[in-house]
Amino acid sequence: MGNPYDPYGQQPGYGQQPGYGQPPAQQPGYGQPPAQPGYGQQPGYGQPPAQPGYGQQPQPGYGQPPAQQGYGQQPQPGYGQQPVHQEVHHHHYGSTGQLAEWGSRAGAAIIDGLIIGAPVGILYFIALLLMGSGSGGAAVIGVLFLLIAVGIGLGGGIWLIYQEGTTGQTIGKRQMGIRLVSAQTGQVLGFGGAFVRRLAHIADSFACYIGYFWPLFDDRKQTFADKICNTLVVRA
Repeated sequence: MGNPYDPYGQQPGYGQQPGYGQPPAQQPGYGQPPAQPGYGQQPGYGQPPAQPGYGQQPQPGYGQPPAQQGYGQQPQPGYGQQPVHQEVHHHHYGSTGQLAEWGSRAGAAIIDGLIIGAPVGILYFIALLLMGSGSGGAAVIGVLFLLIAVGIGLGGGIWLIYQEGTTGQTIGKRQMGIRLVSAQTGQVLGFGGAFVRRLAHIADSFACYIGYFWPLFDDRKQTFADKICNTLVVRA
């Protein structure tokens, strides 16, 4: 018989009964789960492995692939990790990225036309009157006025092209708060690019000047000249 006063709590040997005053060894009650194996211990033969606690994810066994996500589910970032944002590239046109409206473009064209066209028109009208007076001296003066009108028209047109190519703005565009830029780079065209675009306006004059009204229907608000030269008119 074991020592009832054994301080180390030794259990009785095979076939021995517990000593007087000692409780019998506890067996798991009916319906109670067996004790879980300690750290590093494997469950007994035929026993299921321990289930993960609440909020814990089971780890895949050796050689097993990780669990697949359900259809339509997005991966969640771990603790302390920043979510990955999908990078979206946006095309910005000019300094603000806002395309100019047709009314602003028409207003700028009217202002530029008045600045150059008004003095040219006045000189041309005077020249016609002098040349039609029947006097030789008046006709000579009329021709002189006509040449001056042509010179002002050509010089003024070149000056507007230079301003538009180097700054993106003529006087009219500056007053309306718009500017001309390249659709590819967002920069000004330079004198050569602005000159070619001015020539391309010939395409806008076909079929009752429909090209000048094309920005009303176009997604990028371009005239035919803008499409040929790949340019945009944007808010300054």
